[in-house]
Parts: sequence; structure tokens; C-alpha cells
Amino acid sequence: MKIPRRTFLKQSALGAGALLLGTEFAAAKKTAYFDPYESVTLGKTGLNVSRLCLGTGMKGGKRESNQTRLGKEKFGQLIRGAYDRGIRVYDLADLYGTHPYVVPALKGIARDKYILISKVWFRPGGIPEPERPDADVVVQRFLKEIGTDYIDLVLLHCCTAGTWTTDLKKQMELLAKLKQKGTIRAHGVSCHSMEALQTAANDPWVDSVHTRINPYGMSMDGPPEKVVPMIKHLHDAGKGVVGMKIVGEGKLRNDPVKRQESIKFALQSGIVDVLNVGFESTAEIDDFAAMVKKVPRQSVA
Repeated sequence: MKIPRRTFLKQSALGAGALLLGTEFAAAKKTAYFDPYESVTLGKTGLNVSRLCLGTGMKGGKRESNQTRLGKEKFGQLIRGAYDRGIRVYDLADLYGTHPYVVPALKGIARDKYILISKVWFRPGGIPEPERPDADVVVQRFLKEIGTDYIDLVLLHCCTAGTWTTDLKKQMELLAKLKQKGTIRAHGVSCHSMEALQTAANDPWVDSVHTRINPYGMSMDGPPEKVVPMIKHLHDAGKGVVGMKIVGEGKLRNDPVKRQESIKFALQSGIVDVLNVGFESTAEIDDFAAMVKKVPRQSVA
């Protein structure tokens, strides 16, 4: 039977509309919950990173950590297993001694397919030698240890004083020059006090901040009701925000209820770009990822 043109066009429009609504519904359904491996933008750094980051500094110090203590083979399997699951960002540091492990474990994968973060240690102790060479010298050593031509993000590690921008001004200037050269792509700070966070939020040099967040105040810079507004200040200022101590520095490892609540707290805050967790096995990654997938995309604010 021949269908009148007007009727055909009307039915076609209705069909297209239903298809569009169906597509939109499917998209909404697909993104109703957080994806642990989705690509997110880290503030205004221009770096696209995965929601989950493999931290490598669990119980770190003196250039070793629980990850390095796994041994080269098992640590390498963890690094590659993280990548195979969708993790695209690795958090390293001179303090942890994890520089030599990542690139060999990811052999055959193009360097631009993953993000490397490292940190410069200027505090007393922590690393074996007492000398603290300038940031440009230290970063050149990092490049050789890692086996890369550039590092995506370099941080000043574990700043606690509100005066850190004054105390480390020379190092900030040196890192800025390395960024101009393309040796590093962004720079920032790892904060371990409310005063340091406040300073980071107000300084334009800071591209990204590592900060501690969980709803229980475990290994944090203060109670959540004070820390969260400060992190929001950072986020609103355009800084990348990498959340640390989501699992309370391992204290929540055997408490799935509180661990789930902590993940939900960080994600639904809307102020944390990346969850940086010191996984020690791929089973831990899978467990954490499953919990992320249970968190609805809605703000708690």
C-alpha cells in the first residue's frame, strides 16, 4: 500500500525521534554510574588521565615501598595488569624508588598512551643521601632512571609549610623552565597541611595538587568539614586535583563498607579528578573498580 508523503514524513520523524531518545537514554544509562577507567581532564594541565591512578608509594621511604618490595617481576605484572584494565596514570616518586619499573613493564606501548607523575623530595631524611640538588638536576636524573624523554607531571613532594612557595621559589622557577622546554608537561605540589593547601590554591604556578581526602579524617590534613571546602577552592581555581588516602593509607583495606563510602565521598564531591591508590595486587584494583562502578553520578553538595 502506498503511504501518502505527509504521513511518511511524519512517521519517519517520529521514528527518528524515538531512535534519538533511545540513544540518549542508552547514553544516560551508560553514564549513570562512575567508570573507574574513564578519561578525565586534570584541571587545566591539558593532561588526559584515567579516573584511577596506580600509586606506587605504599609505606614508601628510603627509595622503596610495598610495591618495590614485591620484586621486579611481580611489580611489573601489577603495572601491566593495571594498564590492561584501563589505568593510564602512574604515580611515582624519588622517595619510593619506583622510577625504573614502569617503562620496562609497559614495553611495546607508546609513551603517549600513559601518564607519568613523579615528585622531587627536598625535606630532611626520606632518601639515603643528605644532598638536595636543584630541581633541574634531579629531573634529569629522573629521566634516566625512568627511561623517558619527558615526565608529564612533576610535583614538589610533601609540602607542609604555608610558606612553601617562598621556601622553594628557586625550585618552582626551575620547574617552570623545564615546562617551557617540554621536559615536563606540568608542575605542582603534594600537600600535607591545610596551610600548604591554602597556598597552593592561591598560587598561579600550581597546575595540579595531590591532596588527602576521605570521610573519616584518616591520614588527612584536618577534619573533612575543613579539608573539603579547601579542596573545592583548589578545584574552582582550575587546579588538577589528585585524591590520596582514599583507603586511609590502607586502614580501610579490610573494611569494604567504609571503603565503599570513602570512594563515594570522593567521587560525588565533584572536586576530585583522580583517585590515586597504592594497589598491591590486580585483585585490589578489580575490587576497587567494582566499588567505583556502584557510585551514582550525583553531587552530594
